[in-house]
Amino acid sequence: MVAKEPLIAKDPTIARDLGSRIRRRGLMLVLSSPSGAGKSTIARNLLESDGSLELSVSVTTRPRRGSEIEGVHYHFRTMREFERLRDSDALLEWAEVHGNCYATPREPAELALAQGRDMLFDIDWQGAQQLKEKMRADIVSIFILPPSMKELKARLKRRAEDQEQVIETRLKNARNEIEHWKEYDFVIVNDDLDRAFAEVRGIVTAERLRRDRRPGLFDFVSGLLDEKTE
Repeated sequence: MVAKEPLIAKDPTIARDLGSRIRRRGLMLVLSSPSGAGKSTIARNLLESDGSLELSVSVTTRPRRGSEIEGVHYHFRTMREFERLRDSDALLEWAEVHGNCYATPREPAELALAQGRDMLFDIDWQGAQQLKEKMRADIVSIFILPPSMKELKARLKRRAEDQEQVIETRLKNARNEIEHWKEYDFVIVNDDLDRAFAEVRGIVTAERLRRDRRPGLFDFVSGLLDEKTE
């Protein structure tokens, strides 16, 4: 009689289910880029296609744009409210960008990691630096570059959400932001959105499989070694 192949090799769904049962610690996926380079679009596509990722909703003192929703895009707070959160150590990181403050709430991020859930952070380089100082082992950082400064300006204009003076300020600040590209684990040039998105997804998949992110492997391997084959 010909031995049957292991069912797990025949059914990739079962293989995925087995992998998901191996306990792991969540990761913190950090996406950064100058305004207009595409990180928010890539982040949105990731959230729509990957049910294991959840967005870390930042706190900001920036005025809400007409297209933004409180609690979905940001938690919009006054400067006084922001300072109260900062001084009570309720923020993992904070930074001032373009004259406004942005921050990551501590509690939801720490809870998600402990439960094996992955958090997505759409933040600037200053915030990424602070997160690395506190939680380096949990960070996977990706910097998104535009294909050219000319294209970056065109994208900002097409967005039609900022006045010309604001666009010029963002372009000026973009050069400073791009200087920090070497501080990131991965760097992607977004000259084609579909390709850039696929590259980010590949990084996430690989990082989830890292041995040091999956403490449950110790029990799994022990079970394999103790398993009798007769």
